[in-house]
Amino acid sequence: MEKPISKDPLHGITLQKILEKLVDYYGFDTLGELINIKCFKDNPTIKSSLTFLRKANWARKKVEELYIKSLPKLPL
Repeated sequence: MEKPISKDPLHGITLQKILEKLVDYYGFDTLGELINIKCFKDNPTIKSSLTFLRKANWARKKVEELYIKSLPKLPL
């Protein structure tokens, strides 16, 4: 019997991979415009952004929402 495939686009992808794909596609400058959080505007790095996003659920949710909206545009 096969396991059902999850329809959740976030299933199996880490926050780090989400952030890396968004930064590769948009860059930190555009991310800072799309999601107004300091970790994307003030000396941004993947590491510092991950630290903040893991603590601030509201910000993580915004990043995940942008990722889902951007899926058709993002390279696989």
